[in-house]
Amino acid sequence: MTKVRVLVGTQKGAFILSSDGKREKWDVSGPHFAGWEMYHLKGSTVDPDVIYASQSSSWFGQLIQKSNDGGKTWSTPGGEKMPDPYDPPGGMSNKFVYDTSDKTGAPLTTHQWYDGTQRPWEFKRIWHLEPSLTDPDVVYAGAEDAALFRTTDGAKSWQELSGLRGHVSGPQWQPGAGGMCLHTILLDPQNPNRIYIAISAAGAFRTDDGGNTWKPINRGLRSEYIPDQDAEVGHCVHRIAFHPSNPDVLFMQKHWDVMRSDNAGDLWTEVSGNLPTDFGFVVDVHAHEPETVYVIPIKSDAEHYPLDGKLQVYRSRTGGNEWEALTKGLPQSNCYVNVLRDAMAIDTLDSCGVYFGTTGGQVYCSSDSGDSWNAIVRDLPKVLSVEVQTIN
Repeated sequence: MTKVRVLVGTQKGAFILSSDGKREKWDVSGPHFAGWEMYHLKGSTVDPDVIYASQSSSWFGQLIQKSNDGGKTWSTPGGEKMPDPYDPPGGMSNKFVYDTSDKTGAPLTTHQWYDGTQRPWEFKRIWHLEPSLTDPDVVYAGAEDAALFRTTDGAKSWQELSGLRGHVSGPQWQPGAGGMCLHTILLDPQNPNRIYIAISAAGAFRTDDGGNTWKPINRGLRSEYIPDQDAEVGHCVHRIAFHPSNPDVLFMQKHWDVMRSDNAGDLWTEVSGNLPTDFGFVVDVHAHEPETVYVIPIKSDAEHYPLDGKLQVYRSRTGGNEWEALTKGLPQSNCYVNVLRDAMAIDTLDSCGVYFGTTGGQVYCSSDSGDSWNAIVRDLPKVLSVEVQTIN
């Protein structure tokens, strides 16, 4: 029997929502790690019972949690233990250590701050976890400050892929409003050496050699808030997505603008079309229709809530430019929640399911590709991330 498992990271713990293939009744498990910021949870596509979770605290630091039984029990690989809340800071350890030099021996020491000065890199937290498509023990992790790490032993130890942070443009990277976070990791299912990542506010990058070297892929992006609108780096990319069957076609939600690339990011064109506003955080692609794309417009970069208080998902069946509002089952008055960059996911059932979580603590589900919606859970803490597993 097919099952669906939705993994929800919130500001005060993690929740696991489970249903059968009908997606009508849901069981809620949680909060796991109650009181902790759970930035992201994601399961392995090789073994769906293996789930990784990013547990973060400004007081105690960062840990990666792992479950081998679908989220029923958790452990901290490498032997670390959950700290006692009454222990002093530093009670939580982690194995994320920035490399001190690139492959030429040059120090990776600074990046640009808001005021134009240079600041040292500082490890703060893990924003995103991306398990390998072929090995449940291999996971990629996106950090703040912007760095990419990889484990090959099930999260016991981590190594930085320092070619990214050592890119010649690294000293020009600067934080976005939410910090300088590496928040998106896409693994090309057709080319194991190709990985896409996105950093706020540096832009999108691609490697074609497994992470040794990286290329900025921001040509065609224009950002009015930076001195050179056509700069190679410095763009605030909020999210990128692709369909596994066509990974050269990328969709991007930028700080402003919805963008599309048909050549693996080498060139982008705007496809905002008739959207009422092209500011937003999420973008995702239908499981079976590579040209069907979803976004959730937010009023502006200063007002992070739906336009006119109406929560609307927009769908394009043509790969952009032509968009339709999807509102059935969503609040159409007095709704002022936000949907963050990692808070939308798509299942792979025949009748494609779309899920998103809000800063107001609701998780919405559409079991008919967005035509209608219902809240499968309400009143959670602020939702930071949503992932879904389709388990056969």
